[in-house]
Amino acid sequence: MGGAGAPRFGAMELEHPLATLPRVRGDRDDDGKERRSGTVWTATAHIITAVIGSGVLSLAWAMAQLGWVTGPVTLVLFAVITLYTCGLLADCYRVGDPVTGKRNYTYTDALKSNLGGWYVWFCGFCQYANMFGTGIGYTITASISAAAINKSNCFHWHGHDADCSQNTSAFIIGFGVVQVVFSQLPNFHELWWLSIIAAAMSFFYSIIAVGLSLAQTISGPLGRTTLTGTQVGVDVDSAHKVWMTFQALGNVAFAYSYAIILIEIQDTLRSPPAESETMRRATSMGIAVTTAFYMMCGCLGYAAFGNAAPGNILTGFGFYEPFWLVDLANACIVVHLVGGFQVFCQPLFAAVEGACCCRPGSSARRLSVFRVVWRTAFVAVITLLAVLMPFFNSILGILGSIAFWPLTVFFPVEMYIRQRQVRRFSARWAALQSFSFVCFLVTVAACAASVQGVLDSLKTYVPFKTRS
Repeated sequence: MGGAGAPRFGAMELEHPLATLPRVRGDRDDDGKERRSGTVWTATAHIITAVIGSGVLSLAWAMAQLGWVTGPVTLVLFAVITLYTCGLLADCYRVGDPVTGKRNYTYTDALKSNLGGWYVWFCGFCQYANMFGTGIGYTITASISAAAINKSNCFHWHGHDADCSQNTSAFIIGFGVVQVVFSQLPNFHELWWLSIIAAAMSFFYSIIAVGLSLAQTISGPLGRTTLTGTQVGVDVDSAHKVWMTFQALGNVAFAYSYAIILIEIQDTLRSPPAESETMRRATSMGIAVTTAFYMMCGCLGYAAFGNAAPGNILTGFGFYEPFWLVDLANACIVVHLVGGFQVFCQPLFAAVEGACCCRPGSSARRLSVFRVVWRTAFVAVITLLAVLMPFFNSILGILGSIAFWPLTVFFPVEMYIRQRQVRRFSARWAALQSFSFVCFLVTVAACAASVQGVLDSLKTYVPFKTRS
């Protein structure tokens, strides 16, 4: 846990570490802001809410690529990596002293305080690329789920052998129109209610997916499982097996990505004890709960469908009945991703519009017009790319790889080395850099495999014509 917040025993008296804090008036913290009231329990809840989302839908497919041995081990390894690097990141909330040091309010603030220079530019690029890519991923996922509601009803009324294939392009455009409307809200604070609804929806559809997988496993699995997952010569060829294995790693990485908002969560915590100590405990509990849930989703989904597990467990149509429950789960996904799209894209809107505000001669009217045109154009570009590449698992793999190494591993490791002044070429420095390099190789492999998946899919996909 780290002992930054533990009391120190002097020769004559017991000295609490917060005794050195500047005196504050009333209900104010040491930075003059309203006193924070977050606890280990609220932080744990924030973490679980942030982590559990649409990434859970691909875990059964990822398990099918990896098998009963490598699959669970991969989930645990990514959990351990996330737990470790988030611990390093938690230590970067304050500059210098972990109790009295200057606070960092965001991930970027922590980066500026500890590293600065080109690191800040690279971080901004990774963050905004991730936000843009997530917008595409959420548009694809929501549209597939909307189409799945039509398919579910079709199968229910016309039989499981009926041709109920759908073209997702119209649903993607419809989702884009909805996002154009929501994107015109001036700032993120006006969307707090949408975020709460979105978080609740993510729990509903995740629990439904687990329940349906368990019921299918009990009533009779639909496919064969193996220790190594999909079999070369039976399910796939050798090249395809390698690509799908690495793409599965990207899907698992996407399911665990939340480091980018850790500092913001930590900034809600009260002290004492030191925020870093509380955050480490919250991270441990949040990751433990999330990993247990992911194990259930992945393992039960794999047990239910075997090596033929669909890429998206709720839209691949292993589940036909009860059709109303499948419809409800997919409706929850759509609602969640309507809110999730804005959560990821509003900070990007704010950054661009903030830069334009600083230009001489920028009037309020011009900025209002610019906001409407720019946000509409942004959503239109995302919608167009989603129409051209509506490939769920490949896009998730790309997003997971973009977020994993730079944001979850590289920056936290570099900040920790700088903050703790780890001597260059020492054993500890070498171990941290080796750890970062191995994670970088995983990211490159997952990204390459996911891009290959997109290229393979594009060979047979025709926008507005291909049905699935």
